[in-house]
Amino acid sequence: MRKIFVLIAAAAALTTAACNTISGVGRDTTAAGQAVTGAAEEAKN
Repeated sequence: MRKIFVLIAAAAALTTAACNTISGVGRDTTAAGQAVTGAAEEAKN
């Protein structure tokens, strides 16, 4: 029973870490897109 609890706790921790990583990638991608958009606007003007 104790092993099952430890496995469930480890799975929950890994799932939470994965969500945070995916969220960080999304923020990084958004920032990169904004930088490209800004550079394109400056080049256009």
